[in-house]
Amino acid sequence: MSFQIGSADMALQILRLPQVCAVTGLKRSMIYQLEAERRFPNRIKIGVRAVGWIESEVRTWVAMRIAESRASVMQST
Repeated sequence: MSFQIGSADMALQILRLPQVCAVTGLKRSMIYQLEAERRFPNRIKIGVRAVGWIESEVRTWVAMRIAESRASVMQST
C-alpha cells in the first residue's frame, strides 16, 4: 500500500496537543469539539497512548479560517 501526503519536498511533522493549541489559538476542548463535528483535522495515533495532528493539515485549516474570515469581512462592506 502506498501513502503520500503533500509534496515530496515537504517533511511531515506531527504536532502534539500543546503545539496545536499554540498554532490555532484554541483550547483543548474546542479542538476536540471541532474534530468531533468534522470541522478540524483528525488526529492520528502515534503510540499506545499518544496522538498528534499532521502539521500541514492544521496549518491548512488555519489558512482556510483566515480566508473565510477575510471573505466575510469583504462581503459585509
